[in-house]
Amino acid sequence: MKISLIVPCYNEEINIQKGVLDKIGNYTKNNPLFTEVLVADDGSTDNSKRIIKDKYLSLFPKFKLVENNHQGKAFAVITGIQKAKGDYVMFSDIDLATPIEESQRLINEADKGAQIVIGSRNSHREGAPLLRKVMAVGFIIVRNFLIGLHGIRDTQCGFKLFEKEAAMKIINKLIVFHDKRKAEGSSVSAGFDLEFLFLANKLKYRIREVPVDWRHVETKNVHFLNDSLETARDILRIKYYDLKKLYV
Repeated sequence: MKISLIVPCYNEEINIQKGVLDKIGNYTKNNPLFTEVLVADDGSTDNSKRIIKDKYLSLFPKFKLVENNHQGKAFAVITGIQKAKGDYVMFSDIDLATPIEESQRLINEADKGAQIVIGSRNSHREGAPLLRKVMAVGFIIVRNFLIGLHGIRDTQCGFKLFEKEAAMKIINKLIVFHDKRKAEGSSVSAGFDLEFLFLANKLKYRIREVPVDWRHVETKNVHFLNDSLETARDILRIKYYDLKKLYV
């Protein structure tokens, strides 16, 4: 197994200063399963790219910087998948709410034949505000009613592993996230994960959900109300395109 690790980045100077890339680099540098770490920058306007170029590309030879125009986290991940050289691609949120060491749990499921492996946060979601927990339950109900995905409890954990071939077939069939759309500020809509998994299910890929450790990390890049509204629009668009039988 050769894994390309994708780490989406948008104005993450503060997280980088906390040492998240050091943790990722130290974990992957001597692990032969990880052949490259693609830091997929989404058009950062702070010092993130400069710090990565000046420090991390030389410190960790597996690191590569992928530079996108600002289009949102989804397109940073998509670009990373397209440029990945491994036969598996994994992505992890840069805040490491799920510790990078948890990747072995995903790898174990892939070894058993899973083509899509998704990390699942524990039910109490340690440290998350009560409103976030309540809305997460409501989100699952709405999601299941409109687009299915029954049996998948947590679609939104930023910790997933895919066969590269399967991931490429899926992103080539995306509609909501196929045409590049403009993003203002951070854009972390849940719609990308939903459309990706919706298509993975439709294409009958072997999907496994595996529990991972997770802790709530406050981040300026998540604006809960705006992101929730954006996600709701994306769910309705997925439902509309499915009713029109445009997913083939």
